[in-house]
Amino acid sequence: MAKKAVASLQTGSKRLSKAIKMVKSPKTGAYTFVEAIMDPKAVNDFFSKK
Repeated sequence: MAKKAVASLQTGSKRLSKAIKMVKSPKTGAYTFVEAIMDPKAVNDFFSKK
């Protein structure tokens, strides 16, 4: 199960979101965090990718 966290960031006139996704490693089974700063419209695509 992936855990989702989204924080809103504002820089000048642009609005950005920082998305953090927890991903399970297939080799070790340990969880790692993948972070990305993106446009709020792209957040759902980021979480739907494996």
